[in-house]
Amino acid sequence: MSHYNEMNTHGGVPVKLWTRGVPVEDEAMRQLAQLSRLPVVWPHVAAMPDVHVGIGATVGSVVPTRHAIIPAAVGVDIGCGMIAARTSLHARDLPDSLAGVRSAIEKAVPHGRSTNKGSRDKGAWNAPPRTALQAWTGLEQDFKRLCELHPRLKNTNNLNHLGTLGTGNHFVEICLDEGDMVWVMLHSGSRGVGNAIGTHFIELAQADMREHIANLPHRDLAYFQEGSKHFDDYVFAVDWAQRFARENRAIMMSNTLATLAKVIPKKFTLTEEAVNCHHNYVQRETHFGESLFVTRKGAVSAQLGQLGIIPGSMGAKSFIVRGLGNADALCSCSHGAGRVMSRTRAKAMITIEDHVRATAHVECRKDKDVIDESPAAYKSIDQVMAAQADLVEIMHTLRQVVCVKG
Repeated sequence: MSHYNEMNTHGGVPVKLWTRGVPVEDEAMRQLAQLSRLPVVWPHVAAMPDVHVGIGATVGSVVPTRHAIIPAAVGVDIGCGMIAARTSLHARDLPDSLAGVRSAIEKAVPHGRSTNKGSRDKGAWNAPPRTALQAWTGLEQDFKRLCELHPRLKNTNNLNHLGTLGTGNHFVEICLDEGDMVWVMLHSGSRGVGNAIGTHFIELAQADMREHIANLPHRDLAYFQEGSKHFDDYVFAVDWAQRFARENRAIMMSNTLATLAKVIPKKFTLTEEAVNCHHNYVQRETHFGESLFVTRKGAVSAQLGQLGIIPGSMGAKSFIVRGLGNADALCSCSHGAGRVMSRTRAKAMITIEDHVRATAHVECRKDKDVIDESPAAYKSIDQVMAAQADLVEIMHTLRQVVCVKG
């Protein structure tokens, strides 16, 4: 028995949806239908159970394309994803009050953003540490080449954002698994420079397709054809941003672990290798006998045996999973719970009291500025996991005890 429903749209490829028992907005269905009508999409679009409306393309979609890439489907947080590592620490090794652990992580990892343009951004490094400088040496040469090709990328937050968290749904968490072992888990992407790359190439794709844009289901679905003027530049740029994102997470993980070692008297080691996976990215893969560009916008690769991370919201549990290699889902799974409310609606609907109640078991921010990230703004992670039982198996269930938000 198949676990997905299929939607067929006039003039489009099928859309396979792993959304049984999970709410999906009409607008998201409309967006998926638009994606399915692009001539370069083949053989079908896969929609994950956390699917919801996105800018450009639907979040929670897996979009395979032949000889073309849609920059807005990849989006502007290129390489956004997760990293998690298990330590030898047990829950009993943590201090009774976790406030000190949280404030130590907040000091070690720049997060958030200063809104006043005049002063320095608190979410960036003033002087990047050695870990960031070392990682930058492996990225710098290709970045210079990128800036020669596209000079507007020069004046971006690049090195000063390497090893920093950002805002929105990005976070650093201390979690406990089913055996009460301590994990560190965090979520971030390619920061300012990735955003600049994404925005620049989305604009270029729209400019390149000026004559055809009226024929597209939506202007944000402008794409680069293989062999066209900007295609190779985009592939090079997106690959670089994905490498930056991976390094960004690795640096924050290393800085968080070093901080934990300072605030927790007991010595510890890592007992399970860190899982570092993207969930906003594009790469070349073979499916159904064809070499395709697969864009996962809010989806994780779940090849047979591959480890991945599916986080819940601020107050919900998260999962370390192993892929089942489901071909119909283009070997993918969801990247989280998925929003049920826009940020604006969440701020209007959820009260501070609701948020405090929902995060009572977590040492985290309880102020009005994180209301849009409160658990009620997200789908039920249990329903999301039930809907994708044929995509992944659960290896560990994590519950957070500390959450640092951007």
